[in-house]
Amino acid sequence: MAEKFTVALSKIIDEFKLEVIHMPCEAAEILIDENDVTRPGLQLMGFYEYFNPERIQIIGKMEFAYLSTIDEKTRYERLEKLISQKLPALVITRELPYFDEMLELAKKYEMPLLRSKESTSNFMSGLIAFLNLNLAPRITRHGVLIEIYGEGVFITGESGVGKSETAIELVKRGHRLVADDAVEIRKVSNISLVGSSPENIRHFLELRGIGIINARRLFGMGAVKMTEKIDLVVEMELWNPEKIYDRMGMDIQYVSLLGVKVPSLTIPVKPGRNLAVILEVAAMNNRQKKMGYNAAMELMNRLGMQMDTTETVKNYDVF
Repeated sequence: MAEKFTVALSKIIDEFKLEVIHMPCEAAEILIDENDVTRPGLQLMGFYEYFNPERIQIIGKMEFAYLSTIDEKTRYERLEKLISQKLPALVITRELPYFDEMLELAKKYEMPLLRSKESTSNFMSGLIAFLNLNLAPRITRHGVLIEIYGEGVFITGESGVGKSETAIELVKRGHRLVADDAVEIRKVSNISLVGSSPENIRHFLELRGIGIINARRLFGMGAVKMTEKIDLVVEMELWNPEKIYDRMGMDIQYVSLLGVKVPSLTIPVKPGRNLAVILEVAAMNNRQKKMGYNAAMELMNRLGMQMDTTETVKNYDVF
């Protein structure tokens, strides 16, 4: 069974600068595990089929207008039926005033009552994106994640092959480090992966012969980044003279991470190769391919040759 992740309500309050009207306990103790939210318009009218009480509920202008049109007794009954579902939190948007019944029932059923200055649509879209990121399925893999020309490049390979040294050279050339040694990869959608560093080792790198360095302290804030989408996986390996490496780029390689296919390359390492420059070119070439241009295909067409491409997928989920 897949592990289910949670996010503390206190983190949501801090992120969106929510006003706390009522909090029955420490916000850090209330854990949210649903990455969707609900505007309970139908529920306020009595329809509860398919209702999920584990979602954060949002009262916007439309719900507030409806509640304003009904008498106090009916409003109390409708709100009680909703709040008695043991909701994780109820958020009022647009800084709308709350009804006295809301506060009374929030205290009675020990439900957090919050308020936002944002419009309902803006708040909902931001909250859903935040929950998708924080509750996303995730794995941790050994490697380096760095942003090169806007492309998130995840560098893997055996220990000692030169991943961190290459990352330092790339940082010196103006690119940004996201994670070294351990990369936490989250599946934020069916086609998107986002990588970050565990908080306790964020911005640190290990260089053999030198030791631990802090990239942010050494190169400045512009040299690091908190998260980055993974657009390309590069596997670095020691040069094997008996192995035939792809010289044309006609063989399309992918790796599977959390069920998402990501383009990949295998870069052989040997003395004299400038790996930083090679990775810069790999990132730019990958972006061109995403935009529909393939240099190898164009060359084959100019030469009047027809070559079939082959596709291979390596599963990194089981490593």
